[in-house]
Amino acid sequence: QVWLVESGGGSVQAGGSLRLSCAASGYDYRIDCMGWFRQAPGKEREGVATIYTRGGVTSYSDSVKGRFTISQDNAKNTVYLQMNSLKPEDTAMYLCAALEACRWSSASYWGQGTQVTVSS
Repeated sequence: QVWLVESGGGSVQAGGSLRLSCAASGYDYRIDCMGWFRQAPGKEREGVATIYTRGGVTSYSDSVKGRFTISQDNAKNTVYLQMNSLKPEDTAMYLCAALEACRWSSASYWGQGTQVTVSS
């Protein structure tokens, strides 16, 4: 069982930055990847970024590539999402997830989410 708690959301103007954190606890031998997803009202959940917990290989959706950076601090069991050059279309609930092999469809555990609102 893995528990995830996000923090760091808020409201920011377009062009601004935010850093989200996801603190993880517990253990499941299948989990080798952490990811961030987002869901805006009336839209499907979208994968944003993933990072392998061993080795740190990262992957990003095209919509955030070059603006967002996912990173991890294994000593703190925490994953971060640094979001720069934010746009109004980045407004969404951001959720942390624990995955197998960094497949978007393999998320087994979810946090409660943290809201990000970007105003123009």
